[in-house]
Amino acid sequence: MSLLEDVAVASVRFGKNSIGLVTRPYETYRTIMFHSTYWELPYIGALLAVYFGLAAAVRTASFRPFLLTRTFLWLAGMSGISFLFASLVLWMAAKLVGGRGGYRSLSIGWAYTLLPTVSWFFVTSLLYVLLPPPRTTSMAGIAFSLVFLVFSVTILSWKVLLTYLTLRFSMKLDLLRIVGALGICLPVFAAYSYLTYTLGIFKVPFL
Repeated sequence: MSLLEDVAVASVRFGKNSIGLVTRPYETYRTIMFHSTYWELPYIGALLAVYFGLAAAVRTASFRPFLLTRTFLWLAGMSGISFLFASLVLWMAAKLVGGRGGYRSLSIGWAYTLLPTVSWFFVTSLLYVLLPPPRTTSMAGIAFSLVFLVFSVTILSWKVLLTYLTLRFSMKLDLLRIVGALGICLPVFAAYSYLTYTLGIFKVPFL
């Protein structure tokens, strides 16, 4: 196929996969492992770019193009580093517990787990603009906090499920080995998240 055809096919697959991750994640991840390519990742990158543009605008008190651009590039660059770091750690941990897959399939699967992450960040950024802190302890404020907590737990559960499916299909691991691989990864991710927090890069881990 030509370059244009590759891009067009990838856009259709990305759209179908994004919907499928919500409606039927198990079947969708099987499809991703067998048919998806790196051509689909720029669409995920585009969503991240929109978010980082929004985050840069929120972080910059006044409209200063230089600061906006610098903040955007900093966030985008660090998210790329975080993606490579997390996917490589996952792949090596999976190999340690007996995984039999390659990095390519795992990295594509892991890229799709960024959809829950960016969804959560989108919503929290918009709420920061619409309902900035401090939020009251009134009934409305408490109700908002409860709704936000339920939303966050739901997104986290979705992220965990997609991570499980990534390791399950890309590295051919069973549940016990997946738990073992995640047990290796979590302390590393915790240390990395603490480092990015102390450096003022991400207040919440962007993995």
